[in-house]
Parts: sequence; structure tokens; C-alpha cells
Amino acid sequence: MKSREIRSRFLSFFEKRQHEIVPAVSLITSDERGVTNPTLFNTAGMQPLIPYLLGEPHPLGKRLVNYQRCLRTVDIDGIGDETHATFFEMLGNWSLGDYFKRESINWSYELLTNNDDRGEGDKGFGLNPNRLYITVFEGDSNSPKDEEAANIWREIFMKNNIPGERIFFMNAESNWWQAGDNSPCGPDTEIYYDTQNTFKGQGMTKEEFIKADSERKVIEIWNNVFMQYEKKDGKIIGTLPNPSVDTGAGLERFAMMMQNKDNIFETDLFLPLMMTISASSKDGYVKEKRIISDHIRASAFLIADGVIPSNTNRGYILRRLLRRAIRYADIIGLKIPLSVVSDSIGEIYGDTYPSIIEKRQLIHDEIEKETERFRKTLDSGLKEFNKINSNAISGNDAFKLFTSYGLPIDMIIDMAKEKNMTVDLQSFNNEYKKHQELSRIGAENKFTGGLADASDQKIIMYHTATHLLHQALHDVLGDAISQKGSNITNERLRFDFSHNAKMTDEEKMKVEDIVNEKIGEKLPVNCITLTKDEAEKTGARHFFDQKYGDQISIYYIGNDIGSAYSKEYCGGPHVTNTAELAGPDGIMRFHITKEEAVSQGVRRIRAVIS
Repeated sequence: MKSREIRSRFLSFFEKRQHEIVPAVSLITSDERGVTNPTLFNTAGMQPLIPYLLGEPHPLGKRLVNYQRCLRTVDIDGIGDETHATFFEMLGNWSLGDYFKRESINWSYELLTNNDDRGEGDKGFGLNPNRLYITVFEGDSNSPKDEEAANIWREIFMKNNIPGERIFFMNAESNWWQAGDNSPCGPDTEIYYDTQNTFKGQGMTKEEFIKADSERKVIEIWNNVFMQYEKKDGKIIGTLPNPSVDTGAGLERFAMMMQNKDNIFETDLFLPLMMTISASSKDGYVKEKRIISDHIRASAFLIADGVIPSNTNRGYILRRLLRRAIRYADIIGLKIPLSVVSDSIGEIYGDTYPSIIEKRQLIHDEIEKETERFRKTLDSGLKEFNKINSNAISGNDAFKLFTSYGLPIDMIIDMAKEKNMTVDLQSFNNEYKKHQELSRIGAENKFTGGLADASDQKIIMYHTATHLLHQALHDVLGDAISQKGSNITNERLRFDFSHNAKMTDEEKMKVEDIVNEKIGEKLPVNCITLTKDEAEKTGARHFFDQKYGDQISIYYIGNDIGSAYSKEYCGGPHVTNTAELAGPDGIMRFHITKEEAVSQGVRRIRAVIS
């Protein structure tokens, strides 16, 4: 069964059971309305639904189903084995205060085991029920043992004459789920499948199961989470008013079962990539080829969703993936560019995700540019690495390779392992923390606007104009940009921002027109001081890698913060109304005098008020 059919069959099954299909969203997280410290990417199918799992009504109702693209790098060291991937798709169905454990577990079993000869919406995947194994929560101080879920499974197995021991109570590390320290949470039941029929459907002991799991003889295929509790600041603060169900099933693992493969890289979700790479490289090197396939697939989706390589936040994750792929491409002697390898992704995903086709050239170009950038530093970085004669790489040496030669720390660790060398990670982390502190201090300077003299009225005018410029750049160039710094005198403003291309004359004119228009609208400039949690909920722009205090000042341009044109964390000062930026004749002439590159991926605007 092809992956396209797996997606379709999953959706159809739950549609027939009154579930509405929720459209998939970007890999990039948005404001999660009340959930602090959101991750950079959607790491699970449920993540975009957190507000609704917390009780907010969903516009589509209480029963939902979808497939969602996700990205995790926490298991990056495991990439290349049978089942791990950085980018993956999650199939899921949800009950928002509607049905609970019994319906959820029974439907999961039904969908997994039904044969294909049933009517539309009832077609299952026809898996052998004798090869299913189950884990449930054993209980701890947070929640009691989940006998309810275990009993439902016992009933199912007895009814279907499935022999042997196959339900195992496990600890919270295995069977307790939460999205973070501020999220809904609860016990779960995980469904495993003996992919190679190693145990002949006769059951096994708990000890045998744990061993089989570690050896990948049984594979987790579906996780049913029962959201019963709410956690805040790492502690459970009570039960949810309407317990919910969140399930997640990895498409790659489903494809592995349905296509009778023993690893995800031989399924139709990877095979074209693997074949392209293998046809143009040395024989062998299976793990390395899997890593390249995984990283290029993930990178393509990140670029399609608006991420570009950089040294911070999402851009750094993308850069890390691409640079690992580049290094492994060298190891296997890949004869074609990685940008050409990425072209195979359209063959796999073009029907499901049209943006992969629509942005094929952008994906191709970004991979080419990052390859060229890394090539300029890689040779010198490797030479510097090879100069290290000790069996242990010091934190200082590792940090130098990281900062001066652009080698990601995981790449340094990988290379060290290949030479039986160790890396002093504690010392490296200490050096990195020092680097972050310097960056934080720099960010604080940017936070105050880079003002030369905060008492000069012309400087205050330019500072307010910088806020308008910042938002206008987002309007014209998109939300992939971010502020990198500013410097303001009484003669001009200077604003640095992340962007991977020179602005066109048309783009600069649009930005100027927007700023002048907002000044002409005579918008009030207001300030409000909020707690950190309250400030995050406003969506005000700020430096995501900066640590802020408990009380945060937000300046917003507009009548109220909800509809404000611009809103940013800032220490001020500002004018009280944009009309104050106009000249004596009431006309404001904001003009960009220069736009230029200052470093890789960072542009600079100089502008004046005339």
C-alpha cells in the first residue's frame, strides 16, 4: 500500500465516525495562545491543537482528524537506523471533550486490523492482530495505574482469541505524555507491531518485550494519549474540565509495515531519494546515504515553509542539517550536487504538498548557496581539525572550530568518534554560554534601539520611525526576516535585518510608502507594561534568543494593542503620535538612502527623515 493510500484510508475511517478533517499547517510554529516557550517547529500532530486541548472550542467541532508534517532534531544521532527521521508525518485523530478511552482504543484496533474488503470508510490496514503488543501507564505520584486502558485491551484480545501476554505496564518515561512544562498531559497507551513476526504471535514476557523493543524487533506504530491533566511550570495543577484524546501514528512507520519493509528508507517516502544517491556514489555506506536522504528531505520542507540557512533559531537548524548532509556526501563520494538530489522530493510529495513543486527552484537555489558557503570554510575547518594531535579535543578547540570555521558541534563530535577521539563538551558548553552572554548584552543594546542619545528629540523620532520600518519590512519581505541590530543618530537611522537577497527598487519604494502612510494616519504611540506571560500572548516582536525580565514594556503604534500596526518589546523613548514625525508642512518624507549587505544573510538599511 502506497503512502498516499495510507493517508487517505486513515482520514476516511475517522470521517465516517464524524471526525472533521483539519488542514495541515506549516512546519513553523505560530503563537500557541497561552502556551509559553513554543518550540521552533511543530514536533507532533497535536501541537497546533494545544489551545483546543486546553478547552478552547475548535471551529470544526469536537472530533478531528488530519495528517501533519513535523520536525524533530532531538534524535538526530539516531538518524540512519531503521525508524528515526528528523522530518516525518503524523497521522492523528482527536476527541476534544467528546469520546474517551474506550472508543479511542477500539477504533485504533479496528482500523489496524480490519481487512481491505469492507466498505469505504471502514477499510482497515489488515494487520495481523496476533503481532500487536501494548504498553500502558504503570502509575506514579502524578496519576494512578491506568487499569481502565489495560482492561479495554484485555477485552479486545479475549474477544478476538488473541493468545499470550501482550499488555505491559510501563513507567512515565515510556507512557506519560506532555508537550512541555505548560501543556495538557496524561497517560498514554502505545501500540507496537512485530514487523518481522519474530515471536510468531504467541506473546512474550515484559523482559522479552523490552529487549525486543531495544533491538527494533517490535516497533511502536501508534500512541493514544489521554489528556486528563494540565501542567503549568512543570507541575500538574489539576484535571482538565473536558478530558480529551490525542493520537499519533507515524506515516513512515505505517508505510514500513504496509510495504513489508524492515526500515523506513526502503518505503516510497524515501526510495527515490535513496536510489538517486546510490546511483551516483560509492557502494555501501548505507547509514550515510540514509542520513543524506533524511536531511535533504527535511531541508526541502523547511525551505518550502520559508526558512533560510542562518546562524540563529530555525535557520541554524536548517544550516545544521544541510552541513551534515554535505559532509556525508563527501564521505560517500557523491558525484551530483545535493540540490539535484532534492529534485527527487517532488516525485514523492508533489501530489500531497504542492509547495514542494512550486518552490522547487527556491529549494534548489538555497541548497546550492549553502553548499557554496560551507565549501569555503569546510576545507580549512578540516585542516584545523586534523592539526589536533591529542585524543581529546578541548572545549576551546571545539569552540574555535565552531565559531571560526563553521563546523557544527555535532559534526565535530561525529569526526571525533571516527578517530576515537573525545570532545570536552562541558568545557565547550561553558565557552558557548560565554558567547551567549555577549550576544545577550548585544541584544540588550538592540533592545533599546541603539540610541546615541535618548534625550535628543530627532533621535527619538528616528527611533519611532525604526519601529515602522521594521513592520513595513515584514509586510513587504515576509515574516522570515528578523531584526539583527540598529543604530540611531540625530541624522539618520541604520537598521540590520536577516534577508537572503538584495532588495529591489520596487520593494524599497513599497517600504517607504508604507512608513509614510502610517505617519500620515497620525497613529498614537502607546506603551504598556506586562508580565512575561502576558507579553508573549500579544505577539509583539522581540529577540527570541534573549532573556527578558518578569516585567516587559511593549510599545505599540495604533489605538489598541490587539489591532496595532506595530508592537515590539522596547525600552523607549518614542514620540506620542506618528504625526510628530511629519515636517513643518505636515508632510513626512521617510527615505531609504542605502540598502546593502553587511554579512552573510544580513542586510542593512540606512534611512533619513527629510
